Amino acid sequence: MQDQLPAAAEHRKGLLITAFGGMMLTIDIPLLRLSQSDAWSALAVRSTLTFIAALIAWSVIRFVFKRQMPLIPGKAGLLVVSLYSLASITFLMAVFNTTTANLVFILAFNPMFSALLAWWLVGEKPKPQTFVAMLVMLFGVLLIVSDGIKAGNLTGDLFALVSSLILATAITFSRKARTDMGFAPLFGALVPAIVGLTMVGGVSGLAVAEPAWLVLNGLIVIPISFWCLATGPRYISGPEVAMFYLLETILAPIWVWMIFAEAPTLIGLIGGAIIITALVGHSLWRLLSHRRTVRTLAPRHPV
Repeated sequence: MQDQLPAAAEHRKGLLITAFGGMMLTIDIPLLRLSQSDAWSALAVRSTLTFIAALIAWSVIRFVFKRQMPLIPGKAGLLVVSLYSLASITFLMAVFNTTTANLVFILAFNPMFSALLAWWLVGEKPKPQTFVAMLVMLFGVLLIVSDGIKAGNLTGDLFALVSSLILATAITFSRKARTDMGFAPLFGALVPAIVGLTMVGGVSGLAVAEPAWLVLNGLIVIPISFWCLATGPRYISGPEVAMFYLLETILAPIWVWMIFAEAPTLIGLIGGAIIITALVGHSLWRLLSHRRTVRTLAPRHPV
């Protein structure tokens, strides 16, 4: 009984943290487009600012709140940092080399990759309900992109596929390590920053028409969202964390429609509703399942 109560509370905490991070991440692509920059410039600026934000946050936690927190938590942390670094590069390349529809469709394989990797590496066999939820969400994504998938660029599609696999691997190893990986993707931004600056030939080669949007993205949106999503695996399973990344699939096209007047089709709206329903339904099922377990194990007073 005493073990089940903390488990349920930890799971709820993980769901809330991860959901908030997923919501924040939904405005990433619109902010990148608003910056009117090229791929390498966006990678360099966004990654540099994210790394600076991570250093500031880590310094405050360590020196102001006196909490000991390693920059990289051991070998597992180094591996996760490396994976997030690669994922940042491949994601930015996908953003600028394929359509948004193709990108979010391919990224929707993240939960499937995470479920399979968690089963293989962590021994967490997914519940049948998790597989059902993933299949429903993939069906919703297929509806969203069914009209425009042929317009995508093959190179960008491959970048998106690799990004999805790398991200799922990072989530799985974070789950396996069972340690605080909140800063892993943030410090992992250093490598993409160096790569981006190298590709544009240094600071003088940066081409960003509207830098304020990249500043907002790099200093606030990405640090908060990535910290939440990287912290989630401490409390919930990898496939569950991966499913919250799909919020970007639903909401990013809506933000693009509001900002750039690119109206989604009726099929796209239906697909988004299907994905939201599956995601919310699965999360509610997990919460209710924990509560039922707690009630079953609770000691009963004698009549």
